[in-house]
Amino acid sequence: MKAIYQSIFAVGVLCGSMALTSCDDFIEVEPQGVANEELAMTNPEALTIAAYAMLGDCWYDSPMNLWPYGDVASDDAMKGGSGTTDTGYHPMEVWSNLTSTPGELDALWYNFYKGISRCNRALVSLAEHGEEALGADVTRQRIGEVKFLRAHFYFKLITMFRQIPWIDEEVYKAVSHEQTRNDVYTYEELFLKIIDEFKAAYDALPVKPTDGGGRTNKIAAAAYLAKCYLTLAWGDGYEATTGVNFINKEYMNKVLEYTEVVKNSDYDYLEDFGDIFLPENKNSKESIFAVQTSDYEDDNTTYGRANWSNTLNGCWGIWSCGWDFHKPTQNLVNAFKTKDGLPMFDDFNDEAAYPVNGQATAQKWDPRLFHTVGMPTFPYKYEEAYTMTKANSRTPNTYGYYTSLKEVPQRSKGETYNGSWQAFAMNDYVFRYTDVMLMRAEALIEVGGASNLSEAQQIINAIRQRAKNSMTHISYAADQCDIALYPDTYFQNQAAARQCLRWERRLEMAMESSRFFDLRRWGIASQTLNAFFESEQNDVYDDQTYAQYYQDAHFTAGKNEFYPVPYNQLYYVPGLYVQNKGY
Repeated sequence: MKAIYQSIFAVGVLCGSMALTSCDDFIEVEPQGVANEELAMTNPEALTIAAYAMLGDCWYDSPMNLWPYGDVASDDAMKGGSGTTDTGYHPMEVWSNLTSTPGELDALWYNFYKGISRCNRALVSLAEHGEEALGADVTRQRIGEVKFLRAHFYFKLITMFRQIPWIDEEVYKAVSHEQTRNDVYTYEELFLKIIDEFKAAYDALPVKPTDGGGRTNKIAAAAYLAKCYLTLAWGDGYEATTGVNFINKEYMNKVLEYTEVVKNSDYDYLEDFGDIFLPENKNSKESIFAVQTSDYEDDNTTYGRANWSNTLNGCWGIWSCGWDFHKPTQNLVNAFKTKDGLPMFDDFNDEAAYPVNGQATAQKWDPRLFHTVGMPTFPYKYEEAYTMTKANSRTPNTYGYYTSLKEVPQRSKGETYNGSWQAFAMNDYVFRYTDVMLMRAEALIEVGGASNLSEAQQIINAIRQRAKNSMTHISYAADQCDIALYPDTYFQNQAAARQCLRWERRLEMAMESSRFFDLRRWGIASQTLNAFFESEQNDVYDDQTYAQYYQDAHFTAGKNEFYPVPYNQLYYVPGLYVQNKGY
């Protein structure tokens, strides 16, 4: 980790030294604080690091981990905060009034293309100066790294906005970005271009980097290739042409090919589910690729390389600047119910329930609930000194009493904040091993066949066994937990196995920004979310009602599967971009 942080600092020194250069004629003075682009382009290593630096260069209005768009937009989370007007994220949780105007959408688009711009400059520099500066082998590896990064930014963009302009190094050299439309390529063609980038990275990158923590590698490229093929395999994203009736078996087999690479690597399940989300384990064998963060004590800076994407998401009253966003729903809590150790597929949401510390009942829970959702009466992130109460919710009449746990460290380890903003040195997982294995299980089920269903069962049961073993941090909830492995009868046919996979993915990946995109991939977003809106508006915790704003919520298939192209982008060059359908 230290190597890449020092390199990021070196980029700043390089830019500062460039700003001191001036012409002999005193009238022509280089502007202060601006890098000399011609000189910068001769330093491909610094430009590569600058591209890496964009991975976590975001703020609460443009979180690159997409928690407002993957969680709040789903049945897993509510926005939180002081009320529905706090930030521009409320339309994402009700869908019915979503337009292209929220500044958050524009900021996100802008920052992803800023990352792509840095990648384009780095690729030009590597092509022109790489071999003389770095040698042929390192240059080839750096090109692979930068192509991976560019594909990463493009994957996020297409996931969000669907119709996006493809701006590469050739567009950069021709200075033609203001003539590049966003309807040149179809959805599938754009995805295949992204896949080509990841393939180039896969071919060029080592299995393990030897020159700096935080760099990407071949296994991460394999994981991303699997994710791209899995997304494409289900259809084009719109419900009318997405789902089990539109599966592309060729693409599904590609998922198996690339997840096999991950399966045979040195990555593996971390033994305790709770350890995955403690900062001391953030680069464990579970972490295939993550946006790297640091604390100020680690890198000797004022605030560290903190995770500002999640700056709003600390618990109210636990942290000095915990703003109580990203709050789990009652529906998600109910999904963790078990009967005889197995999920309650059909009746999990018939009755709202929640555990109370020290008061075990007949209702039992999947242990992952206590690692994922903070609840009154229970220790916050395992620490009894910071036990939660109902006072730890900012607006319980709107958003209830639950809080999110995965993206925060333990309170006893201290805190870093800048004025009224909380910062956490918590990595953002792009891929963790379990996520990739669930992708593999999904593809095995959809390809079908007895042997594939059997392997999918083995994967899912291994994940459940890890959950069963993960009691070290939550011994106080041991008598509230019950989880069992799926018997063979649950994997006798494709439909039953599919239900197990989807449930397992929800529980395992809850509050990690993937839920809405999973529902969209499977072609079931409208039926799932509209049923959720109907039930969630009647939530009660003790005698406190909340979530009634869902009365105004509705998800429209054929429109809401993708977010609108931001208004500012549409009118920056009028007529250049077209809007997604329905908006």
